[in-house]
Amino acid sequence: MEDTVTDEYADNQAARGGRNRRRGMTTFRVKTVGWLFVLLATIGTTILPSMLGYQPGSDDMVAMTVLVICEVVSWTAVPLYSWLLVQGYRHTHSVMQYGIRLLALAIISEVPYDMATSGKVWDMNSQNPVFALVIALIVIAAIDWARENLQGVAKWAAIVLIAAAGLAWALLLHVGLRQGMFNMGVLLIGMALVFYALDAHENTMMMTAGVLGAVFFIMPAVGVAMLHTRRDELGYGHPWTKWVFYALYPVTLLLCALPVM
Repeated sequence: MEDTVTDEYADNQAARGGRNRRRGMTTFRVKTVGWLFVLLATIGTTILPSMLGYQPGSDDMVAMTVLVICEVVSWTAVPLYSWLLVQGYRHTHSVMQYGIRLLALAIISEVPYDMATSGKVWDMNSQNPVFALVIALIVIAAIDWARENLQGVAKWAAIVLIAAAGLAWALLLHVGLRQGMFNMGVLLIGMALVFYALDAHENTMMMTAGVLGAVFFIMPAVGVAMLHTRRDELGYGHPWTKWVFYALYPVTLLLCALPVM
């Protein structure tokens, strides 16, 4: 989700208090791991139930346990994508173009997401979590505007209202709602706000994000711990690589949903 080359990315991170580690996950690996968790969640809601012979309302505890584990483990991806969103915002050449790309991806992914999660072509009970990334981007950009153009109490009041509005939209629109209880959209936005606000304070940022993740059923906190091992390097040199990751999400959803429709 970035529009910079590796050296520029590392230099920008170092200037902002980042770390140039020799070991750890590059941005490419963070994206790859995030996609693997998405794949796990998608397989767990589409292919695995039929493979295990599980039907809704069934008392097959073994199958149910396997499916629940797949779902819960996949929540580890939330902080990874929140961090990627903030890095994309920090380093993109055009926030507007970045937002348009994310919005296009969210719209394109909605039908495959509904097919994979509910077996319907259109389902308003849950919207795909890419919409949460769009909301998070708008919230962060609006907060930056408030910080630059307002002063004193007005600035802080605007920041609080902007953040609350973003979280409320994700909650009211059921963005990323999983299993009727885990609001992935709210957590994506919350994590993005933590990574945005505390970017210059690594340990505080990770501890805060970890506590937030622990409140949301533990596994997102594991994702924060994984993220803490990153190094400030893109890890790929071809511009077309980022487009592959944009395409992977809707394609993964569609390929897993079609066989069981």
